[in-house]
Amino acid sequence: MARGGRGRRLGLALGLLLALVLAPRVLRAKPTVRKERVVRPDSELGERPPEDNQSFQYDHEAFLGKEDSKTFDQLTPDESKERLGKIVDRIDNDGDGFVTTEELKTWIKRVQKRYIFDNVAKVWKDYDRDKDDKISWEEYKQATYGYYLGNPAEFHDSSDHHTFKKMLPRDERRFKAADLNGDLTATREEFTAFLHPEEFEHMKEIVVLETLEDIDKNGDGFVDQDEYIADMFSHEENGPEPDWVLSEREQFNEFRDLNKDGKLDKDEIRHWILPQDYDHAQAEARHLVYESDKNKKLTKEEILENWNMFVGSQATNYGEDLTKNHDEL
Repeated sequence: MARGGRGRRLGLALGLLLALVLAPRVLRAKPTVRKERVVRPDSELGERPPEDNQSFQYDHEAFLGKEDSKTFDQLTPDESKERLGKIVDRIDNDGDGFVTTEELKTWIKRVQKRYIFDNVAKVWKDYDRDKDDKISWEEYKQATYGYYLGNPAEFHDSSDHHTFKKMLPRDERRFKAADLNGDLTATREEFTAFLHPEEFEHMKEIVVLETLEDIDKNGDGFVDQDEYIADMFSHEENGPEPDWVLSEREQFNEFRDLNKDGKLDKDEIRHWILPQDYDHAQAEARHLVYESDKNKKLTKEEILENWNMFVGSQATNYGEDLTKNHDEL
């Protein structure tokens, strides 16, 4: 039983997976893979009931960043709280001793932006082969698909053959959409749009189109309810559907299928995965304030008292490094 779509949120999430596999004397990489679907939460984060520490992973990743949150367990709780205190001082921009929802929202947006920039920086050198601080389509194609293109016989009967054959033109289409001046060469900004299209307004149509292509199995240009469910759940031996799947079917009928024709067109897919009236950072900031504030003004002491929501029993070297990284932003 697989559950992949329920409660997915864009954010830090948020982002684009790159699988790089080294082959002898040549970089061999699998193509970019789509991000998780973006699903509007069922309710505002600030209104959900308190959670136990085991449920705080999303909060940790939103507040600290997904990659760095994985290293939290290297510090003791006391060390964690000490580093968190330094972060709080950084978040309190006006130095009045209180942390507002707006200040938390600004912080979370910075964390998200840093994750995106760091992700691009990590892979940049793998693609900028001539070190001219630009990445041409040919450079990207050779770095990602060069081994496949040069050794097609190895992939003839494998599932990778179909994956590479499908993804090559799809990546080229996305690259050209990100390449605003049409010179088939990406600056860092354009390459960031290529890797993280959901962050750029001019790339939103590509996000919608790729989502449609991923889910539309019968090729009719729409997503029906069964395709919608199949994207997040696979039956095991024709067993009964769990309650959350039945709930998703209701979501499809009541909220996704806006014109009630039994299927999603591009506009309805856009409304689903790229909701215009939902601000992830604001919702998460509201949630953190709601869960931690006791007297309508969130203090540093209240945050430290609820430290496990922000950083849990895990920890990292954030006191120095995170604030330094955000100075650079």
